Amino acid sequence: MSKITKEDLVEALAKKGCSKKDAGDYLNTVLDEIGGALAKGKDVVLTGFGTFSVSKRKARTGRNPQTGATIKIPAKKVPKFKAGKSLKDSVK
Repeated sequence: MSKITKEDLVEALAKKGCSKKDAGDYLNTVLDEIGGALAKGKDVVLTGFGTFSVSKRKARTGRNPQTGATIKIPAKKVPKFKAGKSLKDSVK
């Protein structure tokens, strides 16, 4: 399965009429803003694409697969993405 990297996105932006440096700066700004908003507990809604949000996981117990020992897994916050209708339809 092939994948698209950050560099591929920069190349695609540069083809739209800006330099690679500017395209990289734009992409980094967008990603930084999304990360910053999530760090503050805000949702990021990109209409037609999807919603980034923060989900809370409860503390739980788990097992070390090598030893079978019970371990405590602490509660934590994790990023979550829910695809929008247009994105879902384009993948079908």
